[in-house]
Amino acid sequence: MTITAAARISGTAPPKPAPAHPVATVQPSRTDPAAVAARYSGRKPTGWGTDLPGIITTVPAEGNRMALTFDACGGPDNNEINTDLMNYLTTHGISATLFLNKRWIDADPARAERLAANPLFELANHGTRHCPLSVDGRAVYGISGTRSPQEAVDEVWGNHERLTQLLGRPPRFFRAGTAHYDDLAVAIVRDLGERPVGFGINGDGGATYSAAQVRTAMAKAQPGSISIAHMHRPKSGTAEGMSVVLPVLRSRGYEFVKLP
Repeated sequence: MTITAAARISGTAPPKPAPAHPVATVQPSRTDPAAVAARYSGRKPTGWGTDLPGIITTVPAEGNRMALTFDACGGPDNNEINTDLMNYLTTHGISATLFLNKRWIDADPARAERLAANPLFELANHGTRHCPLSVDGRAVYGISGTRSPQEAVDEVWGNHERLTQLLGRPPRFFRAGTAHYDDLAVAIVRDLGERPVGFGINGDGGATYSAAQVRTAMAKAQPGSISIAHMHRPKSGTAEGMSVVLPVLRSRGYEFVKLP
């Protein structure tokens, strides 16, 4: 007797098959983004950069640990994935924290879901529009920053909600577009429940380095280092450089960890 026939006899509905990708129940956030924005209204920043108080730039160094981080910036010409890089990390069991921009996620949601399902990777927040995070529009590299506390909140929170939907839990870490913040923006990120992250090693110069330059930059690692590189430009030297230098670092006793 089939399940359907048995169900007709018993008067109960047949069980529904489990979804291919079960969706976790997300608890409502207790954070009030509007209240956070209001808290900083009218205040003037006093600091600007990539290494301000409150920005995470190292990890605990015990056991020669270092954290690899890779950004996916999103937007026009920035929505690809460096498949060679990601396959290398996966094949060799190398953990990393991936900072995904909302535009990059939305360009291919299934791709982001596959990354979320990989236990080697921690997915983190790389902003909604990939802006430097400021309260007064400060720019860097020709990219304008957010222009008010409300815009700073929106830059964090838009992708916070998108990643919460993707992961079934809120993201823990945030890195601003260009990794630049002012001091009030650092506080805003923390008030929104995330931890602002910088870096200690610029591993690929915004995906402009050759493979040799990547090797040289990454070879400067110290216990506790956080490196930054990029995962959205497959024609860069990032994958080739990493595939050479990461085994060297491992041979020196380094352990690659996700941000703790």
